[in-house]
Amino acid sequence: MSDNQSVKKWSRIFVANNIWVPIIAIVLGLICGAIVMWIGGFNAMEAYQALFDKVFGSKYDIGETIRTITPLLFTGLSVGFAFRAGLFNIGADGQLIMGMTGATIVGVKIDFLPWIVHAPLTVICGMLIGGLWGALAGYLKSSRGVNEVISCIMLNWIALYLSNYLIRTVVLKPGTQRSETIQESASMSIGWLSTFMDNARMDWGIVIGLICTSLFYIILWRTKQGYELRAVGFNPEAARFSGINVPKNMLKSMMIAGMFAGLGGVFEVLGVFHYQVISAASAGYGFDGIAVALLGGNHPVGILLSSILFGVLTYGSAGMNFSASVPTEIVRIVIGCIIFFVASQGLIQMLYKPFMARREAKRKEAA
Repeated sequence: MSDNQSVKKWSRIFVANNIWVPIIAIVLGLICGAIVMWIGGFNAMEAYQALFDKVFGSKYDIGETIRTITPLLFTGLSVGFAFRAGLFNIGADGQLIMGMTGATIVGVKIDFLPWIVHAPLTVICGMLIGGLWGALAGYLKSSRGVNEVISCIMLNWIALYLSNYLIRTVVLKPGTQRSETIQESASMSIGWLSTFMDNARMDWGIVIGLICTSLFYIILWRTKQGYELRAVGFNPEAARFSGINVPKNMLKSMMIAGMFAGLGGVFEVLGVFHYQVISAASAGYGFDGIAVALLGGNHPVGILLSSILFGVLTYGSAGMNFSASVPTEIVRIVIGCIIFFVASQGLIQMLYKPFMARREAKRKEAA
């Protein structure tokens, strides 16, 4: 085998496994962030040290980092699941908002059920409302041919203003711009764990998120339905000729994706804030979920790891600002660079090939 063939072989393995791309992208993103800090007159090493000190400096900070990771995990799973079926779910933001609103209304208005019934009911309602919001975009795509990117963007804005309307007319706390506080019987906070973590806002969201990560894998790689969804994602025409109902699977994938995103909103209300505010704009979790899914290669394990990375960077950015006087926007630059390098696989391959060629040459010499 020639050196050129060896390099091509390693490149194919490299791309197929999709392992080194995000790792190299993260390193390059951190380097780019350091360069920006250096240009701005900041000490990059001190800034990154402050970031990690903020994240791991106390039990409270660790707990709040986990709290930050949770919605990113749910929206990452949402976007990644739709990607696997060949759909770009840019509507995770709207689905999260609708899940949040559904949970708020059920959590506030029902006051006669015990926790063992009320809390699961509220979670399920919020999840289903998020799923139905995603299914609406799936229906428009599968039955009317409406591009899901366009419909999802429109549905994001509709969700935001519909949510504000429902809060104002159904559950508004008088004299404020937020809803009433949910009933204690609907809360998904973990009181004893919050106490242990120095009053960090701990809830069952991260546990459900890990369960959903497992379900993501089981559904897509261990069921007939998952095979059909992935087949539609690889090649809709081939799937259609093999007897798979493509429109039906598009609808299913968007509904499941919406359920994942809806759960992210549910636990923001039931586990963290216990109310919902009237917002002029979304928190952006859905758009961050796109980055999480892309960095994670649309694989559940990758999405979990990338959500941890993004959560660490997001929460730790406050430490950079406080201890090293570095603007928190620098972290967004780092995240943007990471996503750029993930999307630029060809560029990373170009940087990676010489290393693999030298490695192959040394292997031959040793043989």
